[in-house]
Amino acid sequence: MSRSKDPNPKQAQSETQPQDACRLIKKYPNRRLYDTRTSSYITLQEVKAMVIDAETIKVVDAKSEEDLTRSIFLQIILEEEAGGLPLFSEAALANMIRFYGHAMQPFMGNYLEKNIQQFLDMQAQLAQQSQQMTPEVWAQFLANPAGGLPTLVGNYTQQSNQMMLQLQEQMLKAMGLKR
Repeated sequence: MSRSKDPNPKQAQSETQPQDACRLIKKYPNRRLYDTRTSSYITLQEVKAMVIDAETIKVVDAKSEEDLTRSIFLQIILEEEAGGLPLFSEAALANMIRFYGHAMQPFMGNYLEKNIQQFLDMQAQLAQQSQQMTPEVWAQFLANPAGGLPTLVGNYTQQSNQMMLQLQEQMLKAMGLKR
C-alpha cells in the first residue's frame, strides 16, 4: 500500500483531529482516499479496518466537502457481498429494496438499526462471559442442541419480536388507532 502526502499539506494539517474525535477522510476526484490524521492516502480496506475498530470516521469530497460516508460504507458492503460469504441473501436484499419509497421505510431503517445493535450487545455479553469458560465448558455449550447457542439465539429472536410488537403499538397509537 503506497502512501503519499496530500497535495495541500497546510489544509490537511488544520483538519487533523484529536485521536478521540471523528477521523476525517477526503475523497479526491481520482477516487483516492486521503486520511487527514496520518497525512497519507489509504485504501478502502483500511477504511473498513477503521470501522471494525469502531473508529468514528467521516468521508467527504475533497472539493465540495459533500458527506460521502454512507456511499463509502455501501461500497465496502458491496465488495464484501461480492466476495466470499455474503451476509444478505437475495431474498433479504429484494425485501430491503421493496421498503424504499414505502410508508414503512423510516420504521424499517430504525428497526434494523436497533436490531443490529441488540445483536452486537448480545455478542459482546457472550464474549465477556465466555472469557471465564474453559474449553470443556465451551465444548459442552456448543454440543448441547437443546441449550446453549440455540437458546441464546431463541432469546434474541424473542426480544426482536417484542421490539417489533412495540413498534406496531407505537404506530397504532400515533395514528390514533387501537388494537
